[in-house]
Amino acid sequence: MAKEQWGSKLGVILAVAGSAIGLGNFLRFPVQAVNNGGGAFMIPYFAALILLGIPLMWIEWTIGRFGGGFGHSTAPGMFHTLWNKNRFIKYFGVIGIFGPVIIFIYYIYVESWLLGYSVFALVGKYNGCTTVETMKAFLEQYQGLKTGDYFGGLSTAYVYFLLTFAMNIWIIYRGVNKGIEVVCMYALPVLFILAGFLTIRVLTLGAPNPANPENNVVNGLGFLWNPDWSKLGESKTWLAAAGQIFFTLSVGFGIILTYASYLKKEDDVALSGLTAAVTNEVAEVIFGGSIVIPAAFAFFGAAQMLAVANGGSYNLGFVTMPLVLQQLPFGNFFGFAWFFLLFLAGITSSISMAQPAVAFLEDEFSISKPKASMIFAVVTFLLTQPCIFWIGRGVIDEIDFWGGTVCLVIFAFIETILFGWVFGMDKAWSELHVGSDITIPRVYRFIIKYVTPLFLLFILVSWFWSDLPAKLRMDGIAKPDKPYIQTTRVMLVGLFVILAYLVWRAWKHKPKGGTSNAS
Repeated sequence: MAKEQWGSKLGVILAVAGSAIGLGNFLRFPVQAVNNGGGAFMIPYFAALILLGIPLMWIEWTIGRFGGGFGHSTAPGMFHTLWNKNRFIKYFGVIGIFGPVIIFIYYIYVESWLLGYSVFALVGKYNGCTTVETMKAFLEQYQGLKTGDYFGGLSTAYVYFLLTFAMNIWIIYRGVNKGIEVVCMYALPVLFILAGFLTIRVLTLGAPNPANPENNVVNGLGFLWNPDWSKLGESKTWLAAAGQIFFTLSVGFGIILTYASYLKKEDDVALSGLTAAVTNEVAEVIFGGSIVIPAAFAFFGAAQMLAVANGGSYNLGFVTMPLVLQQLPFGNFFGFAWFFLLFLAGITSSISMAQPAVAFLEDEFSISKPKASMIFAVVTFLLTQPCIFWIGRGVIDEIDFWGGTVCLVIFAFIETILFGWVFGMDKAWSELHVGSDITIPRVYRFIIKYVTPLFLLFILVSWFWSDLPAKLRMDGIAKPDKPYIQTTRVMLVGLFVILAYLVWRAWKHKPKGGTSNAS
């Protein structure tokens, strides 16, 4: 079975950028910035980008291309290729399949809301919601948390979930070149056009309410960018910035490893990786920082803006923004542009989360793409049901903590150690520059080998120290919700064990020496 390949250099750059550009750029980033000191947040943010994000991006592109040359498209095979003398290292690679799968199972449901809201905006279904309370009630009824005048139950949301799920599986079924690459080649330009259009409209709002002229876009931008210097002394600000970089660049998930495995040996990874990172940063810092917060500030003012930011990213995107946009001329169209922009960002990310699991079945068990896609579809469809029907029980937050925090940092730390220390910095640096269109500053040899792993270790220890004990004890979780959380944990452990078993099964009949020339 011939290994898939990208059709063009632009295609792989847009695919990786599409994986990175997601809901976090437009929803999570503004909230994180506001809640962590505004402009002060941007100092550790850019520090994390330079010392953590870009090095990890290069590490994953390089490991992915190298592992792909030995017939592996996922972390277990690639880790074994880098360190074939260690028979256990491939099991750490399971995290690179497990993490994307468990994020996929809730992310795709949130993504389906965006498809639904795109239609609702066009037909004016939420036009009668003119306050935060009524718009929030609209969302809760759509989610099935309440019943009322807008929705009688979960049926509407479930239909949009089925449509979104089917779209994702169809794209994955089509493959890397004819599915993922084609979608990203069209979706990313449309996404940037819509984002630019909304940014221009927001920046020309001025002061919508003459009675409160201080509530204007300029002050809204100042609210986001003016630094609260006291926040720089708080460790949580630095941790939040580092966490945002992980999310925004899709590093530590194992996704980039899989995407890069479809490159040829001579294909550039240094400039391509940097280009994908810059594309994502433009989407986040310029567009993500210029739409939500300034618009909400101009219409609601600082006090309510802070309350909205503290209320979470879902409220910001699904409650505040439609309220703001429907007050503009052609508000329904602007509402559609907002939600469809987010839907495109969501789908380019969700299809990337599916690829590691599908590629694992293809590579290690010689299962065809159609059959592997269907296996993935059946398993993830079943796993998504608790996210849909137990949404009010804290299940999504639980899954996000393990998949989007713990697994992500552990995986990034392991691959950094493998790249810089086991594979060896001399070989790693040479491999990174094979076919390169740029020469990376030599200071990054030091950063990749010492600074990045120490940075990751600090984050890992800090998160485990501050969050893990309370999380394991289920502090703050209502007693009626605890059985749902416990069931979710059993489901996650069971999935990890099954994946580890599949790795064992795949390697059971492989030659003991492996296929690597790494020492």
